Amino acid sequence: MPSVRLRRCRASTPWWYRQPEKELLPALEELGIGFVPFSPLGKAMLTGRFDRNTTFDQTDFRSAIPRFQPENLKHNVALVEYVEELARRKETSPARIAIGWLLAQKPWIVPIPGTKRIERIKENIGGADVRFTDGELADIRRHLDSIEIVGGRYPEDQEALTGK
Repeated sequence: MPSVRLRRCRASTPWWYRQPEKELLPALEELGIGFVPFSPLGKAMLTGRFDRNTTFDQTDFRSAIPRFQPENLKHNVALVEYVEELARRKETSPARIAIGWLLAQKPWIVPIPGTKRIERIKENIGGADVRFTDGELADIRRHLDSIEIVGGRYPEDQEALTGK
């Protein structure tokens, strides 16, 4: 791989939105461009804070996102349950698993989790300490391939702007 240039590409996390893996990541690798997945915790979905019965107040931005609608959330929580299972096995938090997995993909993938709390920053930093064997990474990829995420990433009026 050529050395990474000072260019970067931003897209949502590959746990929650895996489209970049097909064409974008191979192209970025070929061109030596880093990848900055934003919202690597899936708008807090991958932290384990939400379950099948979670409802969002109208003032919560997630209440407008199709993936967080009650009928979709009941289905999509399968991803969270899998990340929680990995966290139990690794004796760490789901957030650290999500960030650690992204960091394990390529050295030029640099997630940018957002938070408002110091304790969350400390937790997120711990994702850099999570290690996966090649076998674990292959198993995670196989499992992710079997989980279908239901609902759009953004409300319909924003889908056209984001490409889904």
